[in-house]
Amino acid sequence: MTAYDYDLVVIGSGPAGQRAAIQASKLKRRALVIERTQVVGGICTNTGTIPSKTLREAVMHLSGYRERGIYGSSYTVKRDITMPDLHFRTDHVIRHEIDVLRHQLQRNRIDLAVASAKFVDPHTLSLHDADGRGQRNITADKIVIATGTVATRDKSIPFDGQRILISDDILTLKNLPRTMTVVGAGVIGLEYATIFSALGVRVTVIDKRNQLLPFIDREITDNLAYHMHQNRVTLRLGEEVCKLELSEDDKGERVKITLASGKQIITEKALYSIGRTGATETLNLTAAGIAADDRGRLKVNAQHQTVVPHIYAVGDVIGFPSLASTSMEQGRLAVCHAFGEKCESAPGLFPYGIYTIPEISTVGKNEEELTQDGIPYEIGKASYKEIARGQIIGDTTGLLKLIFHNETRELLGVHIIGEDAAELIHIGQAVMAHKGTVDYFVNTVFNYPTLAECYKTAAFDGINRLG
Repeated sequence: MTAYDYDLVVIGSGPAGQRAAIQASKLKRRALVIERTQVVGGICTNTGTIPSKTLREAVMHLSGYRERGIYGSSYTVKRDITMPDLHFRTDHVIRHEIDVLRHQLQRNRIDLAVASAKFVDPHTLSLHDADGRGQRNITADKIVIATGTVATRDKSIPFDGQRILISDDILTLKNLPRTMTVVGAGVIGLEYATIFSALGVRVTVIDKRNQLLPFIDREITDNLAYHMHQNRVTLRLGEEVCKLELSEDDKGERVKITLASGKQIITEKALYSIGRTGATETLNLTAAGIAADDRGRLKVNAQHQTVVPHIYAVGDVIGFPSLASTSMEQGRLAVCHAFGEKCESAPGLFPYGIYTIPEISTVGKNEEELTQDGIPYEIGKASYKEIARGQIIGDTTGLLKLIFHNETRELLGVHIIGEDAAELIHIGQAVMAHKGTVDYFVNTVFNYPTLAECYKTAAFDGINRLG
């Protein structure tokens, strides 16, 4: 027994916090998770990743989007889709995930406190019960901050949750709009833009940058832009928003958006998606000797330690890439380091999954990065329309792209847009982890008919390009 109440205290029960606490339990350490809301799972389970991906799946099914390539653009499973139709599936999945997370904490004998936390000193936290009835102090040898983020809000914008909203408000929308404008073409903004456009909503996307998702291979984002145009999405790139205001006229309550270029956009709903801010404001970080940046994020080293060595930070609160998958791994790695447990990971092979319509997933380097680094490479591509499985499922627009060293043939990157991209990417990820070459795919037999055959087709295409 030590002088501390717990070996590890985790602030936040999202993917990063949950995985950190479970890793501590596996190392026979006493762990406590502090969650300020009545439900576990954080933003990921309750308003972010899980709800948005479930909403996407409900849209894909009810709208008949996947089958339109076969049955025509008018095909739909349900003619008049409502927000309650979409919420039905989302609510079911959220309830199930919350139950699973609670059970995981229980069977790993991890304590859970429903309270808000503030630092008293680097080893002491003050807990204020969510119902406001009690307060107590607890001490910990190691502390992991996994509080996640909140949607960034501009104080000059009159958010009302129904006409001008943030991503969290999507789950409380009462009616499906005819028009929607998304301010911000980041991952969240583009996911919701494509989801609503698949329902027939006329969507406009506004962003100051001239390129979608600059960290993704340019050919893939160009494909995404093309598909968005095909679904009648208007892209206003290189445009800056000056003002969002509520308006009302003979056509009803709407939103007027004024751009710096002088353009005005009238829309039923405006989704404000200009990044997220670290949820650190209430932690009293100064008492622990830590300071957040102007976006509420915490700076950490390669081991996820803050400037105070026994206090770690993981997940969205430390910034990019802000993915649930990477957050989980960060939580595991931080706790292993905290208690001297040897562990391995491959950050360079963390995959990105972006659930736009169509889906995008990548791992490794893209063409722009390799060109900048002066690394000689060649590419190989396979279109879903070349693959029997693509025809069977009705996705003839998907694309799988391999990038490999043109001398050693080592696989350097895989980039996919299309159905099941986030699943397919793991084949390439495994080959890259073992320093495999593009020839692996030529010599491997894939089940037929499957989308995985794209790897073989792309490999042949790439080798043929070598002459």
